[in-house]
Amino acid sequence: QVQLVESGGGLVQAGGSLRLSCAASGTIFRLGMGWYRQAPGKQRELVAAISSGGTTNYADSVKGRFTIARDGAKNTVYLQMNSLKPEDTAVYYCHVDRSDYWGKGTLVTVSS
Repeated sequence: QVQLVESGGGLVQAGGSLRLSCAASGTIFRLGMGWYRQAPGKQRELVAAISSGGTTNYADSVKGRFTIARDGAKNTVYLQMNSLKPEDTAVYYCHVDRSDYWGKGTLVTVSS
C-alpha cells in the first residue's frame, strides 16, 4: 500500500516557477513515478515520468521547462516547473506507474 501526498501548488504569474513535491508513505525506490495534470473540461494527461533507474520522459508541451526528479532517501518525487504559461493551469497528480495509486492532486494556477 502506497499513499501519495502532493504539495507545492499555488497561484503564479506567467513566466514564474513552482516546485511540486509528492511524498510517498511507502518506499517507491523501485517504482516508476509520474506527474499528470487535468485542466477543467479536459482529460488527464501525462506531464512527466521517471523510471526506477532515473530515465525521464516529458510531454512535448513541457519539454525544456519542466524537470522531474526523485529522492529515494526521502521517498519523494519532484516536478520543477519553470517558464509557466496560463495553459499549464491544472490540477497536478502524482502516480505510481502501473498501479492504481494516485495522490489527491495540487492545484496550479498560472495567471497571464
